[in-house]
Amino acid sequence: MNYYEVNFNYESAIEPSVVSDILAAELGEIGFESFTETADGLQAYIQDKLYSEPALQEKLKDFPLPEVVIHYTCTPIESKDWNEEWEKNYFKPIRIGQECIIRASFHPNEPGYTYNIIIDPKMAFGTGNHATTFLMIQEMLQLNLQGKELLDMGCGTAVLAILARLRGAGRVVAIDIDEWAYNNALENIRLNHTEDIQVALGGAEQIARFGQFDYVFANINRNILLNDICRYVPCMKPGAYLFMSGFYKEDIPVIQAECEKNELIYHSFHEKDNWVAVKVSKPENI
Repeated sequence: MNYYEVNFNYESAIEPSVVSDILAAELGEIGFESFTETADGLQAYIQDKLYSEPALQEKLKDFPLPEVVIHYTCTPIESKDWNEEWEKNYFKPIRIGQECIIRASFHPNEPGYTYNIIIDPKMAFGTGNHATTFLMIQEMLQLNLQGKELLDMGCGTAVLAILARLRGAGRVVAIDIDEWAYNNALENIRLNHTEDIQVALGGAEQIARFGQFDYVFANINRNILLNDICRYVPCMKPGAYLFMSGFYKEDIPVIQAECEKNELIYHSFHEKDNWVAVKVSKPENI
């Protein structure tokens, strides 16, 4: 599988990491799969068959931050060893207190953590480096998952599904629309000896075949969430909770409105670097 590597740099008074976070979210909506921050911008990767110059230029023209000028260069690259690339680009272990560490197989083991998760990300998104994954992990660590049924929607590397199974969830389903993420999820599940996680390739149309859940985690992006919230509701048991991330604090009102339109109860949000994770629930009597 061949890819394009697109290198972005900015002319802006805004901190480059802030621009990179927002740019990565925007690019994810047009097929870009993986991102690495550089000293002055962002490297982004997309399958050659998905790359569209007009779509990219449209995204940059409508970029939501004011007074940001974005330059880019595009280079075709052949398939390569993405573990080696991540190691070369300093993919570091992610530590959430003393409860959880997420590391690649090329990192040395660090004892002392309750959950030690190995993720070899390849081209899939969701190692814990990004604020949204970090937020969702924090949310999951607060829950009693013993014997519960959980859906990881838009699973990426399957890090959330793996953590749920390690924390005692009775049935875990992971779904992603991207074939590379699907295959990477299977590999990471094997690495963590959580082979009983069910993995499906596809979008929200796949959910119905798996029945209902006590918890649904969906770390995707604003537009997909707005479109699919109505499809999450039927898979939620009465009283079930839905956690969503992949959008900014200013997007909460529109997410909340769509949830309430579907009779879900809004509870709270947590924030990291302007990204948020939102918690809602399905009433007991529905």
